[in-house]
Amino acid sequence: MGILYTRPELVQARALWRSEGKTVVFTNGCYDILHPGHIRLLERARSLGQILILALNTDASIARFKGPTRPLIHEHERGRMALALAAVDGVIYFNEDTPRELIAAVQPDILVKGADWAHFIAGREEVEAAGGKVMALALEPGFSTTDIEKELLARRP
Repeated sequence: MGILYTRPELVQARALWRSEGKTVVFTNGCYDILHPGHIRLLERARSLGQILILALNTDASIARFKGPTRPLIHEHERGRMALALAAVDGVIYFNEDTPRELIAAVQPDILVKGADWAHFIAGREEVEAAGGKVMALALEPGFSTTDIEKELLARRP
């Protein structure tokens, strides 16, 4: 099971991993309804290095971004589910609109986002300036939290 980090704890852990020569992969998102697309993206991201950190939007940041009906699942539960995944080594919450500052502090070796965000990957400049790689991975077709939510609402009598 992975570890829930505070920002200072994660920065300290990152320094240790760097000294050990471990490749740190970082990704972020809401992960509001955990679905097979999320799982497969996280597994692919984890395969790129030895440590995978998942930064989860707080409930407040999701509500600002997606509206007052979201999130559907509280941040603590989303974090617990993510930490139970074999692919995820650590989880951290961020309340900002983007994780740019967090990414700058952690300086991952590889920054991963789903291809739906290829047009804007927060932290790209910081990672590339430090010599890291930024990757937009293809999404699993047919899986999207927003589409699942719409489908569920459409099925209501």
